[in-house]
Amino acid sequence: MDLSRNSMARLVLLLSLFVFCGSSQAWTGEIRGRVVCDVCADSSVGPEDHVLEGAEVAVLCITKSGEVINYQAFTNSKGIYSVAETMPESDRWESCLARPISSFSEHCSIRGEKHSGVKFSYKLPSGQTHKVRPFLYKPTSAPVYCSPAAEF
Repeated sequence: MDLSRNSMARLVLLLSLFVFCGSSQAWTGEIRGRVVCDVCADSSVGPEDHVLEGAEVAVLCITKSGEVINYQAFTNSKGIYSVAETMPESDRWESCLARPISSFSEHCSIRGEKHSGVKFSYKLPSGQTHKVRPFLYKPTSAPVYCSPAAEF
C-alpha cells in the first residue's frame, strides 16, 4: 500500500485522536481470597488448619454495561487466589459472585458450607482490592485430636 506523507500524517493524527480522546478512563479492580482446609471441621480458621494450593475458584462479575464475565483462578502456595482486570470505567464491575469449585486435595475435598458462594457489590475505586472471606474444605475424616474427648 503506497501512502503519501500527507495521508500518513492524517492517519497518525486520526489514530492518536481515537486513542487519546475517544477512550474513557481506565479502571482496575481485583478480587482476592484464600482457600483453607478446615482440619477439625469447626467452620473457623485456626492453627491446626492449612491452606490448599491449587484449589479452583470461579468468579462471575456483571459490569455496569450489563456484560457477564467469568473468571477462573487457582490458589498459589499460600492458598491465595486473585482475579484482576483493567477495563474502561464505564464497563467496570458492578457486582460479583465468587465460589469454590474444587480443592483438588485427596484428603480435604468436602466443601465446608453447602451454599459457599459469596455475592458482593464492587464499589471500590480503581486499584483497590475486594477481599473475600476464606472458602473452607473439610477432610474426609477428622484427626483424633479434633474430637472433644481429646481435650484435657
